[in-house]
Order: sequence, then C-alpha cells, then structure tokens
Amino acid sequence: MHSRDQTIYALSSGRPPSAIAIVRVSGPDAAAALKALAGKLPSPRMATRALLCDVKGQPIDDAVVLYFPRPASATGEDVAEFHVHGGRAVLASLLASLSAMENLRAAEPGEFTRRAFEHGKLDLTEAEGLDDLIHADTDRQRRQALRQLKGILGDKARDWRSQIIEAQAMIEAGIDFSDEGDVPSELIAPALARIKRLVREIQEVLAAEGRSERLREGLVVAIAGPPNVGKSTLMNQLARREVAIVSPHAGTTRDIIEVQLDLDGFPVTVIDTAGIRETEDPVEREGVRRACARAAEADLVLWLSEADDAKAPNDSGAPVWLVRNKIDLGRSDAPGVHGPKTFAISASRGDGLGELISALVGFAEVYFGATEGGLIARTRQRELLQQAEAALTRSMVAIGDGEELAAEDLRSAAFALGRLLGQVDVEDILDVIFREFCIGK
Repeated sequence: MHSRDQTIYALSSGRPPSAIAIVRVSGPDAAAALKALAGKLPSPRMATRALLCDVKGQPIDDAVVLYFPRPASATGEDVAEFHVHGGRAVLASLLASLSAMENLRAAEPGEFTRRAFEHGKLDLTEAEGLDDLIHADTDRQRRQALRQLKGILGDKARDWRSQIIEAQAMIEAGIDFSDEGDVPSELIAPALARIKRLVREIQEVLAAEGRSERLREGLVVAIAGPPNVGKSTLMNQLARREVAIVSPHAGTTRDIIEVQLDLDGFPVTVIDTAGIRETEDPVEREGVRRACARAAEADLVLWLSEADDAKAPNDSGAPVWLVRNKIDLGRSDAPGVHGPKTFAISASRGDGLGELISALVGFAEVYFGATEGGLIARTRQRELLQQAEAALTRSMVAIGDGEELAAEDLRSAAFALGRLLGQVDVEDILDVIFREFCIGK
C-alpha cells in the first residue's frame, strides 16, 4: 500500500488529444512541484499564466496554473493544477517531469476522492454519489447522483446518529440514577419518544422499495426468440446504429450482445441473444444456453416471432411480451390477439416500432417508480439503514427487560449509521468503493 504522506498526480480531464488538459497534484510537495515547473508559486486560488519548464530548463508548455493551500482545497491537502494544451506530447513531458520529482507518484483510481474523504471534505455517501455522477449515463441518473453528492442522505444520517446518541445518553443516565426514585422514567420516556420518531423516519426512507438502486443499475431488456426472426435487426433499430450482425443465415448471433440506451431518461440495457433452437453445433449450443440464462435474469423479455399464432414462453420469471416481426412481408396484422402485450412490427422498415418503444417507456416508468425523492442509491446504504432500523426497534422492546439491553441496541444503531457515513470501521469496504473511480478523480 502506498504511503498517504506521498504527493500524488494524475491527468484529471479527458483522454488526449484535447484542447485543454488538467493535471492535478495533491499532497505535501504540491507547492514545491508547482514552483519547480512554473518558476514561482502563484497567489492562492488565482489562475496565473506561466511557462512550464522541465528540470533541464526546456519549455514544456505555455499554461495556466492554480494553487490551493490546505485545508481549503478539494482534498484537504495542498493542491496544484496545471491547465495545459491537451496534446499527447505536452502531457507526456509534464507527467515525466512530475514523476522525476522526489516523493511524487502517479495516483491510483479514486485516490484524490479518498483523500478528500479521509480529510473530512465529504462523507462516504457523498463519495458514492460522486462516483455515480461520473458514471451517470442518463439525466435521471445524473439528478439522483447529484442529490447524493449534495449530502442529503449523509445529513439525515448524521442527524439520526446524533439523536440516537442523545437517547442512549438519557437511558444510560437512567441506569446511573436508578436509585433516585422517578428520575429514570423522566429520562426514559422522552428517549423512547425520540426512538419511535427515528424509526418512522428511517422506515419512510426505506419505503422507496429499492427504486433508486434500480435507477443506478438500469432496466435490462432481453430480445429472445427462434433463429433468424430479426432480433439483431430490432437491436440495431433500438440502438439506432449497427451493433449486431444481420444475416439471412440462422445462428449468426452466438454470443450475447449488449447495448446501453437512454430511454426517456431511463437507463436501459438491451440484450440481443442467440437464436433459441436445438442444434448439434457445440458453439451455438453454448450460445443458446447463455441466451436462456440471460433472458431468465432480465427484467423484461421481448419474444420475437414471425408466425401469427406464435406463443411466448411462460417459463421466465420476468414479464414476456410477444413481438411479431416482418409484417412488411404481407402477413396479416392482428395485434393484441395474444393479449395486451403483443406487438406487430417490421424491424427492417420500422413499422410499429413507435408503439413498442412507447410501451417500453411506460414499463420503465412503472419499474423505476418515483425516484426523484429517493435517497438510497446503493445496496450497502439500504442494508445499513435496515440494520439501524432493526436495532432501534429492538431497543424499544428491550427497554422492558432492562435499560442496559436497550442501550446496547442503540449503540448498534449508531454504529450502523457510522458505517453508512464512513466514520467507523469501514476499512474493509474503502478499497472496494474507491477503486471503481477513474484515474485522476
């Protein structure tokens, strides 16, 4: 493991070439590195033009530099930023100069954000929100991640934890003054009232039924059916580009092809699977097996067929819509004959695709539900809130058997919220969370 005393650097903007690139440096030697390359240390938080030169005095680039002294910086450490022209040669020269300096090293994924977390610039829920914001593919995902980054869940958790600790103090004071007549009841009654209120508030947050987590992960739609019915053509139409090979020969698709879509702001993963049929080809047979397994895991299955009397399989745990393709070839069009979730389309010509896409949007709206007010974005957050709620509920029951038991349950609830915020005993999950970040963030 690298030392936290070292100064780190990384490209914090997009891949070169680009008009402008930003290289960020954070740590105790950030100021020295900036002065060595720019010739002087600029005024704090003031963009300053400077000619960057390497250790041999050779010019690197005409750049803009900034200096953010600790603790008023993004990471809580001294931070320097180099805004240079985004050519590969410029960046290579700048990064080589930084790497040659003593006590400087390239940053690992998420290390800037981890240092910000360790210096109290953001809690763990905000760090997770930042990661979600970086990886947001749709506008709805962006808005949800921004709520996390603003610390709405973290603020609530801190307030809940503070109230739990106060209730715990009241109950423990009751234990200490148990020989003082009516003092314990005067302390325990308001503590119980506070606990009941906290349980209701946490239950309201948990009542979102995981919809915010669903928005983060996205809806999975599998296109399945016999070979050569137009699954790949439909996939290309939905993606509006050629992502799958279209061929008149059966068995062309032998592996699973996935494409990410933004469907009216909802994140949707569409899967094109191998044609399902009996086959002696071992490679195609493996493709059929994977297709069946992936369809079984999907949230919605579009079963494609050419026949008017086709029936969708009912062995999938997910809803199955029957989509009859190739109506442009003169087959009779009888939508709805097999139920309300039957569609007649021409994937090659586009007939009926508008109705199918509108139905998919409607399905996504129901699937995701009202996510705008949701605070929970990850399973980890939900599980810890459930642990806190369960411990609070136990404490109300345990108070009848003794204040000591109730106080212990309150300690468990406060501990769970501390883990949610990253304040206690989270070393085992920090590496998992921060390595999901990109380099330079």
